[in-house]
Amino acid sequence: MIEQVGFGLVAGCIVLAALLVARAKNAIHGVLWLGVVLGATAVLYVMLRAPFLAGIQLLLYVGGVMTLMILGVMLTRHDQIEPSLERARPWRAGVLALLLLGMLVSAIEKTPELPAQNAAPATVKEIGHSLLVDNALAFEALSLLLLATMIGAIVLLRRDRPSRLTEEST
Repeated sequence: MIEQVGFGLVAGCIVLAALLVARAKNAIHGVLWLGVVLGATAVLYVMLRAPFLAGIQLLLYVGGVMTLMILGVMLTRHDQIEPSLERARPWRAGVLALLLLGMLVSAIEKTPELPAQNAAPATVKEIGHSLLVDNALAFEALSLLLLATMIGAIVLLRRDRPSRLTEEST
C-alpha cells in the first residue's frame, strides 16, 4: 500500500513537472523542469528495484542530456521569453493531451495481462554486452547525434557573433 502511494506521488510530480515544461515561457526554465521529470523517472526505477537503470538514467539523461540542452539554449540565446508562446492558445495543448491520454488508457485496457515469470533479472555484464556488442550501431549513432548537436550549437553561436577580424579591420 505504501509503495502504491509513493508511486502515485512520484508519478504526480512527473506529470506536474511535464506540464510545467510545456508551459514554460523561458527555455532555461523548461529545460530545468525537464531535469525534474528525468530525475523523478530515476526515482521510479529505484522503486521498481532497478538500481542500474536508475543510475544510467541519472548519468545519461539528467547528467549528459541536460548539460547539452542547457549549453545549447545558452549558446543560441534562446533563454528569452518567446513572443509566440505568449500568444499560444493553451486549450489546444490540453485537447491534444486528453486525446493522447485517452489513447493510452484504451491501449492499457485492451492489453492482456502478462504472464508471471520468475526469470532472473539481467546482470550488468549482460546489459553491457547488449549495448556494446549486440546494439553497437545504435550506441554509436547516438554518439554521433550528440556530437552533431554540439557542433550545431557552436555553429549557431558563431553565426550570431561577428568575427574578430571584421571588428579589427574597421
